[in-house]
Amino acid sequence: MNKPAAVAALSLMLTAAGLTGCGTPEAPHVEGPAPSPGRVPGPVYLSDTLGHPLTRPTQFALSEFSSVSRLSWRSWGKPTAVATGRVRGMWCIPHCPAKGYPATIEVGRLQRRENVSYYTHAVVRSPHRLPGAAAELSNIRLPLPEP
Repeated sequence: MNKPAAVAALSLMLTAAGLTGCGTPEAPHVEGPAPSPGRVPGPVYLSDTLGHPLTRPTQFALSEFSSVSRLSWRSWGKPTAVATGRVRGMWCIPHCPAKGYPATIEVGRLQRRENVSYYTHAVVRSPHRLPGAAAELSNIRLPLPEP
């Protein structure tokens, strides 16, 4: 085969090889169940008032005026986590019970940071009338680390 014929043959082969990859793309094939919207990838934390990341804490400061203790978490790592425990704060001085008031603590509004998530909001409810604390405990913004 002479040189121009070899170049033409090679050119035809390259063109044919290039054209075979230019067909219509196939639809993607998906297998398995869709991810559950209730599951959060990676570890989940909440930050106390000093910015310490905590996982299922047994106690932490909600603000400079209120704290929760004796926490027993019924759920954690989902979009909302719930615990029962005790709440106390400056708002009950001088008549605070020694162990605080019974309460339910709900944390939510997850925010992603790198490979982890943080709860950024808390609500505290108690079956007892908490003197002067209703507004403070119904909408608590938890600290979120800077990205």
